[in-house]
Amino acid sequence: MTAPDPRDSLKPRLDGFALVLGASSGFGEACALSLAKAGMNIIGVHLDRRSTMPHVEEVQQQIRAHGVDAWFYNVNAADEGKRREVLDDVARRVAERGKDEKIRVLLHSLAFGTLLPFMPVGEQGTSVPPSEFASQKQLEMTIDVMANSLVYWTQDVFRRALFHEHARIFAMTSTGSWSIWPKYGVVSAAKAALESHIRVLAHELGPRGITANALCAGVTDTAALRKIPGNDAMIAAALRKNPSHRLTTVEDVSRAIVALSQPCLYWMNGNTINVDGGEAIAG
Repeated sequence: MTAPDPRDSLKPRLDGFALVLGASSGFGEACALSLAKAGMNIIGVHLDRRSTMPHVEEVQQQIRAHGVDAWFYNVNAADEGKRREVLDDVARRVAERGKDEKIRVLLHSLAFGTLLPFMPVGEQGTSVPPSEFASQKQLEMTIDVMANSLVYWTQDVFRRALFHEHARIFAMTSTGSWSIWPKYGVVSAAKAALESHIRVLAHELGPRGITANALCAGVTDTAALRKIPGNDAMIAAALRKNPSHRLTTVEDVSRAIVALSQPCLYWMNGNTINVDGGEAIAG
């Protein structure tokens, strides 16, 4: 039996619900597990095929092992109708519990978009297949899923009066929101929009006691990272620059979210917070 990790110490424990968008993998999965360990019930929204559903079931079992509920919905989080169906069901189930419990944490961790360049390779006038550069539809879809959906979910949770009076909204961003990575332009635009949405939500919801912050993780070896062209070079650079000479892990980020969800941190609002062990300070 391994000794408890002091970094997992939680005082005080949290309660209520955490709504995690993208709960079946990467940052979303890790945060769902850490928030469950802290005492929160988890509402997980994910999009998985039959082949990956066994892993999703395993995640739910791990959540329930902490004595909390796991309500998971396998839907497209960017679908307006599905979003409303999920939240209608959540509102019904919360009411049936007969407890004064609401959504204390909303985490946006959706990673689905195109990794094609804006411009085709070659000289002007060269015949290039449209599949080699980003289309209008792909750009709009990426920004809608990875940025705008945060606003839509927040609006619909608010309309149903499901937010806790001191709720926390978090969104996962990256340094790609302002720096140039090969073929990351469309996602970069989405991340920049996401950070802007966070600032506006912080401004509009702050008077109501609800905060909104973006978390910028260091380079983390996730499935999403592995899809980015040149990821090996990104990993090598992060290992060189980070003061601890290691990559950020999803657990580093999930622990930060648990800490930032504590009642005493109510005055942190509208920020983009680096959770990277100091990686960003090396430039």
